[in-house]
Amino acid sequence: MFKSSSEKAAQKNAKVQLNSNITFIGAGCKIDGDINCAGNLRIEGEISGNVVVQGDVEIAVNGRLSGDLLSADNVIVHGHVKCRINARGQLRMHKHAVVEGDVSATALDIETGARFVGYSNTGAAEAEILMLDNTVEMSKRAG
Repeated sequence: MFKSSSEKAAQKNAKVQLNSNITFIGAGCKIDGDINCAGNLRIEGEISGNVVVQGDVEIAVNGRLSGDLLSADNVIVHGHVKCRINARGQLRMHKHAVVEGDVSATALDIETGARFVGYSNTGAAEAEILMLDNTVEMSKRAG
């Protein structure tokens, strides 16, 4: 029922370790398939598939991602992304970024020089985003 201070500290440390884990996809590395990460992800290579991350994602200048979905807490794009992005926090597109696909984020920052093709939804509640996702799925099944 009540947790000791050592149990609380252990849980806090587990959460810190979760967010400090970094998965690195290096330049010259190409992955065909979906990726699920418990920590953060940095992409300098190429990924063809869906990416679901419990932490943050950063796509380097030469990094490329193509698929149906990129989902993370915060997303920073320097490279090329061609998929739907769901950032639970902030989505930042730097000057060399190319983003093709609809995006949903609490906050959206597009630097001068970045190219964005798609629809954006900012500040939406999680329930609204899920409702939009379900509507898209239903229309895919019907059509």
